[in-house]
Amino acid sequence: MRRAHVIVSGDVQGVGYRYTMRMIADDAGVAGWVRNRRDGTVEAEVEGTPSQVDEVLAWMAEGPPGSRVDTAQVTDAAPTGERGFEVRRDA
Repeated sequence: MRRAHVIVSGDVQGVGYRYTMRMIADDAGVAGWVRNRRDGTVEAEVEGTPSQVDEVLAWMAEGPPGSRVDTAQVTDAAPTGERGFEVRRDA
């Protein structure tokens, strides 16, 4: 299993990024969460097989229509065995 922590910057709030990501994550079969941060970025953690995580990371680098992703900073995190994917409250 692989878990990735991601901070996405650009025009990523108010464009359906988090809710579209939840659909992408569910389709890919990954666990984790996504939330807006006060600094205008989106933060997420994604856990699954390496190919599942790579699939979601590729989408995160592009984002939904109407968004603009400038950067997606990815760092590895320790897998937790979490199940399901949720949109969390803003941080």
